[in-house]
Amino acid sequence: MTELVDRTIAALRAEHDTLAALVRTLTDDQLATRSGAADWTVAQALSHLGSGAEIGRAPIARAAGEEVAAEENQTIWARWDSSAPRKQAEGFLEHNARWLETVEALSPEQHSSLTVDLGFLPEPVPLVTALGMRLSEVANHSWDVRVAFDPDAGVDAGSAAVLVDLLTGPVGFMLSFLAKPAELANPVTVAFPGGALVIDDAVTVVDHAEAPSATFGGTAEAFVRLLSGRLKAPFDRGVTVEGAVTLDELRRVFPGF
Repeated sequence: MTELVDRTIAALRAEHDTLAALVRTLTDDQLATRSGAADWTVAQALSHLGSGAEIGRAPIARAAGEEVAAEENQTIWARWDSSAPRKQAEGFLEHNARWLETVEALSPEQHSSLTVDLGFLPEPVPLVTALGMRLSEVANHSWDVRVAFDPDAGVDAGSAAVLVDLLTGPVGFMLSFLAKPAELANPVTVAFPGGALVIDDAVTVVDHAEAPSATFGGTAEAFVRLLSGRLKAPFDRGVTVEGAVTLDELRRVFPGF
């Protein structure tokens, strides 16, 4: 599990460096452009990532022994929502970098022993779970920003590979929030690069399937976007699904966030 922590932190660092380099070049007009998240501008997507970094750093820092002043999430969100687009972009750069500095400073022993009280789950979770949830947010919302300027953008391939491994284990429970398995009339097992998606009464990702009933013809990054509701036209070029389920049916199972 320590190796997965290391890989997740490395993926988060790569995501930040790529997105920060883009953000520093954006004009005010570009910040007002519609992002890949239909209800948000680019600045609003960055605001979501920035406020998430500010909120999410505190429980990790506290678990590591730092004294962090408490502030209500609603207060933080209101402050970010009322900020000008340029301030939202600059805030993302500041707070996401600070979040990364906090997790990159953790020791190897903390990678395996730390538990984090995120505040909205029934009990504290291992560090790898907290990091994996953050990677899911960052990878998908980074795509939201980048696709506004590059229609051929994909979720970072390195992040996608790590997310597939995380979904087979420490963040697999997230699928219960993302998926609507009742949208399918019959159970299916869908093979994809790196694993298989099993949809019956619940939804799980496994590392392999002996006899899948369908095949997802696309990359791991496209599969990650499917799960987050981001594999929609025109961003589904080249993706096919063959067998007992269609791509449109799978999209109904994963409406997105």
